[in-house]
Amino acid sequence: MTGASVVFDPLLGWLPLAVLAALALAVTLVSVLRGLAGWPFRFLGFVLILAALANPSLQSEDRQPLPDIALILRDETGSNRLAGRPDQSDAAVDQLGAELARLGVEERVVSVPDAPDNGGSTLHGALDAALADLPRDRLAGVFVVSDGLAQDALRAPPQAPVHLLQTGEPGDWDRRLIVRNAPAYGILGETMTLTLRIEDEGDVPEDIRGRPVQVGFALNGEDLRYATAPVGVDMNLDLTLDRGGMNVLRFELPTGAGELTDRNNSAVVQINGIRDRLRVLLVSGEPHTGQRTWRNLLKSDPSVDLVHFTILRPPDRQDGVPVNELSLIAFPTRELFVEKIDEFDLIIFDRYRRRGILPTSYFSNIQRYVTEGGALLVAGGPELASAESIYHSPLGRILPAEPTARVFEQPFTPRLSDLGQRHPVTAGLDADFPPEAEGEAPGWGRWLRQIELIPGSGQVVMDGAGDRPLLVLDRAGEGRVAMLASDQAWLWDRGFEGGGPQAELLRRLAHWMMREPELEEEALVAEAQGLTLQITRRSLSDGPHSVTITRPDDSRVEIPLEETAPGRFTADWQGDEPGLYRLQSADLDTVAVLGTANPREYERVVADPAPLGPLIEATRGGIAPVAAGLPTLRAVDAGRQAFGRGWLGITPRNAYVTTDLRLTPMLPAWAWLLLGASFILGAWIREARR
Repeated sequence: MTGASVVFDPLLGWLPLAVLAALALAVTLVSVLRGLAGWPFRFLGFVLILAALANPSLQSEDRQPLPDIALILRDETGSNRLAGRPDQSDAAVDQLGAELARLGVEERVVSVPDAPDNGGSTLHGALDAALADLPRDRLAGVFVVSDGLAQDALRAPPQAPVHLLQTGEPGDWDRRLIVRNAPAYGILGETMTLTLRIEDEGDVPEDIRGRPVQVGFALNGEDLRYATAPVGVDMNLDLTLDRGGMNVLRFELPTGAGELTDRNNSAVVQINGIRDRLRVLLVSGEPHTGQRTWRNLLKSDPSVDLVHFTILRPPDRQDGVPVNELSLIAFPTRELFVEKIDEFDLIIFDRYRRRGILPTSYFSNIQRYVTEGGALLVAGGPELASAESIYHSPLGRILPAEPTARVFEQPFTPRLSDLGQRHPVTAGLDADFPPEAEGEAPGWGRWLRQIELIPGSGQVVMDGAGDRPLLVLDRAGEGRVAMLASDQAWLWDRGFEGGGPQAELLRRLAHWMMREPELEEEALVAEAQGLTLQITRRSLSDGPHSVTITRPDDSRVEIPLEETAPGRFTADWQGDEPGLYRLQSADLDTVAVLGTANPREYERVVADPAPLGPLIEATRGGIAPVAAGLPTLRAVDAGRQAFGRGWLGITPRNAYVTTDLRLTPMLPAWAWLLLGASFILGAWIREARR
């Protein structure tokens, strides 16, 4: 292919040439005004001289035509892999390839997979990315082989017709379960409302259209329970969480006959169960130096509501002060220990002794409160070893250790017991206080007093003077009990001899008693990172430990756990597919969701051209259902409608590449000057004869 054009390369530049042209024009006008007969010859002479200075050349080039390009976007997302859609896509791509080859058009096929991070079908974004790698002046058309279900927004349309070859069958139908307004967290013991909706789309069979459906639901891996739900109507479900930490709620619908997929017949909701406010009752038997330790710790925690009473004067003291002047407010013993005791999450007796303020019936009520799920912490000083000890009340039946009459007034360094190295309340407390030598006590400051305890039950997690029990934990019925055999923890808070992890120890202790999930000594935790499952098993017993994983298809695999820290066994496991996985180790079980439990790609699966409609309309393209037959292709002019019955159009671009370029002067410069001079001379001769 050859093309030719005239180009100019001025010898003096365009500005001097323009000045000379202006002068020539002025001379010509003067000649006309004076009536000189030779002005036409003079004008032509000036034009020829200016042409010589403009240096005109004939540019010729050899052109090689380039084939037009047609872009084919093949949808390989989840919804377009259902039923027979992959076969329809194969047939459509093959047909397009044959038609484009017939027209001499080059094809570019781009696959569009599921977008990361549950982005669904991003067909518009995939089109933009593909066009960025193509020369726009060669793009003759775009063909999208898809079910049309795009989840991203329309961007700038290309300057070429966009067509949709829509997969799917006319009789397709699907049923999906939608969970609306699912909260990310819920307050334990309070009712929250979830909204469910069941929707049918497509050509729903007549025998099930509009009929109620059985919905199965389960919390934290329990067996499914069923309820009847209407179709196409919002249904509210009231839910109350009673377990802290992550709760997994699963819903399932039965699969209907001929339904496209059951991937959207289930939904998983993860709700983090938290406590609104932890209510703590702290009763100090007498003022002492360490009293503020408990108060400051609990008051500094924004999630704790603290009620604190200190007994400043025992009732047996005879000093003549009227009872109504002993305190600013009366100690509301009946209200606290009878009427509202069940509203507290934890009761702490700090150096409390029996002095007749609380009758025996109140201690019995506290015992009942603990066995029914409450928590009791006893932090004792010398009074715990006396005849007035609360151990000699009904509480003695639930306390894990019996105090003797011995009180050791001597310095000692607390240390973790072998069990304490594994227990989550105390594990790792000594990590920031390494001992000076191997086998020695941690580098903590010493305490100065300890009460002797004889353990009867429970778990001794810290030892004190002479390896005697210092901190004992136990369960009583449904509740929890702890005994701290010293009132010297405040020394760590004051930094005595370097101090120690006083705040962390007391914080863990209080939260363990209030059943915080991360402090359970026997626990199975599974955290999902993509399709990787990070499994942690906490246990006070030695290994080996293993976990059985049940996949979404109910197949099972057992994997061993490796001890990575005292009482901590872990493993990483790669899942096969997104979904709900159930884990069991001994008598513990939990559930985890790998990937996306509710994929956006399966929210709607019945083929629909509407999401791509604005893009197709903006480019005057067409829609061709593959099930109705594959279309032929024909060339149409730019801007014309590019579709008709049984055919789709492409716009030829006539693009080319220049392979050679030649410049040939139209005349030598001397020839232009000679011709110009001849015309000017002719003008002078004519005027001279007149």
